[in-house]
Amino acid sequence: MTEAAKSTAPLDRLTCVIPAGGVGSRLWPLSRANAPKFLLDLTGSGDSLLRATWARLAPITPPERVIVVTGVSHRDSVIKQLPELLTENLVTESEPKDSSAAIGLAAAILELRDPDAIIGSFAADHVIRNEVLFQRAVETAVRAADQGYIATIGIRPSHAATGFGYIAAGQARGDLAPFDVYDVTQFVEKPDEAIAREYLEHGGYLWNAGMFIARATVLLDQMAEKEPEMVVALREMAAAWGTERGASVRERLWPTLPKIAIDYTVAEPAADAGKMVCVAAHFDWDDVGDFASVANLLTRGRGSDLAVLGDGAQVLSDGSSGIVVSESDRLVALVGVEDIVVVDTADVLLVTTKSRAQDVKNLVGRMKVTGGGHLL
Repeated sequence: MTEAAKSTAPLDRLTCVIPAGGVGSRLWPLSRANAPKFLLDLTGSGDSLLRATWARLAPITPPERVIVVTGVSHRDSVIKQLPELLTENLVTESEPKDSSAAIGLAAAILELRDPDAIIGSFAADHVIRNEVLFQRAVETAVRAADQGYIATIGIRPSHAATGFGYIAAGQARGDLAPFDVYDVTQFVEKPDEAIAREYLEHGGYLWNAGMFIARATVLLDQMAEKEPEMVVALREMAAAWGTERGASVRERLWPTLPKIAIDYTVAEPAADAGKMVCVAAHFDWDDVGDFASVANLLTRGRGSDLAVLGDGAQVLSDGSSGIVVSESDRLVALVGVEDIVVVDTADVLLVTTKSRAQDVKNLVGRMKVTGGGHLL
């Protein structure tokens, strides 16, 4: 690489990776194996979550510097929704291996394309408002990453959420940015409500949105401290990428990779080693993890306590609140029910409450072992 290339501004060396995986079992029966939540329009905007993610990244990086990692069964759907995506930037997984493998392979490919490349990972199934503030947070994180840190973007909590992990923010890093950048002292698993309230009252805790920005080589080297054999395999697959033997190398190595989240291979060890910093963001964020969060998203600021999602949905309500998702032409009538969740599809009718929306995942787990897998 020439000295001119090395001096390129950090943002010009950023490639955004969109991991598009997971079924979103808490959103069943709307989200299923053949139509996971990132391919769905859950905001009523007319765009899927994946398409919205692509549009959000467009002002930050051009199409040729966006990589999508998805399951092989979703390849055609991704191509249809993202016609601008370059063929060489679509990475398919033969089987799900969680975020370490997905993001790690993208980082290994980038490392070979440009040893100074910076990778930013942004999930395909998040909803973000105030996108200008999102762009500013990414730019700040990229500058920190260029200094050799692994950066994440934390969300300032608006309530005591129990569905998100948390980041404990430490000392302010004025050497990296004038404000909003802190050392990460700890990643905390999803807390119960009492602890979540303590975090909110104490301050200094941010929601973990799973966004990671780092030099590709720095990220892989950190991952190698925890999973050395995995990183060797990822780099071998990257070396064969786009060659005649690329497919056979992936077929041999991909099934051998451990199924482990990047939080455990990179984020937590980097925080323990003092290599992790966090940008405290000011934009609104939600991972729309269940129907309660979809309902809250759709009713926020709209003067109604009942959210309705679905083209042509027919809903008649008297004194009711919650959410109705309808894929049928039936009339859904509600009388005097509060915080209800009704999901009406061609083959499944789900009825629960917003307070029990997280438990839909348990129902899906039971169906897998009781013969209901054809509905998943």
